[in-house]
Amino acid sequence: MPKHRLSRKNRYIALAATGAVVVAGAGVAAQTSMAAPAWPAQKTYTGRAFDTCTAPSLTAMSAWKKNGYYGGVAVYVGGKNRGCAQPNLTRSWVKSVDAMGWRVIPLYVGAQPPCQKSRNTERFTAATAVSVGASNAGDAVAKASALGMKPGSPIYLNMESYDITDKACNDATLAYVRSFTKTLRAKTYRAGLYGFSSSSAAAIATAKDRTDLPGNLWYALWNGQETTTKDWPWDPKLYTGHSRGHQYKANSRETRRGHTLTVDLNAWDAPVALVG
Repeated sequence: MPKHRLSRKNRYIALAATGAVVVAGAGVAAQTSMAAPAWPAQKTYTGRAFDTCTAPSLTAMSAWKKNGYYGGVAVYVGGKNRGCAQPNLTRSWVKSVDAMGWRVIPLYVGAQPPCQKSRNTERFTAATAVSVGASNAGDAVAKASALGMKPGSPIYLNMESYDITDKACNDATLAYVRSFTKTLRAKTYRAGLYGFSSSSAAAIATAKDRTDLPGNLWYALWNGQETTTKDWPWDPKLYTGHSRGHQYKANSRETRRGHTLTVDLNAWDAPVALVG
């Protein structure tokens, strides 16, 4: 598994440690991406996307685009917990792949929950959740902007598995996510969250208080089903209107036009970066 989050083995260990159960249909109201009239119109993409640890070379991106199977690519724009160096990920790279027709999905590996079992460089606590969330969001905007991702773009916060039945930990995590989201929106960037359907994504989807939660949800459920609807585990009215991504397979080693990458596979129906 690429080191962008956890090894696949460690991610399964973290999942098992949570002991969490997904509750479908928690009676929450639907939430869509924030799109006030003064905001740039969001750019959405519906189709196949992949994410991988290090942004591939432009040569590989060109070859994979010509193959025509994938249309979206997620890139890790920053965060102290980002696991890989990014020698290719520059403003020029983003502009070039956008010109090729790729739809770019910005992902930020922020601080992680205090009860999480994995090793991380940065964590928040109940006392620091709000301040760290705001600081992380400011850094995420700075990193995305430096790469040419304009206001109105989404930034997806990477939140790995933790025990959502641990109320204190879950409350701290929701406080962090709300602070991150509120700060992004204040800077005219849209908010999304990446997480497992049995853990962090479930915490967001089933939260009764929807205040300042991300408007887009990217859920990891490795069931091999390329869909954002048939296996959606929560209220079907939630995250409609091009606001869902589904990571349905991890560690797929694929060769396209002579270029081999190990990627995670996603069905996508959600906002992507505005590049310029």
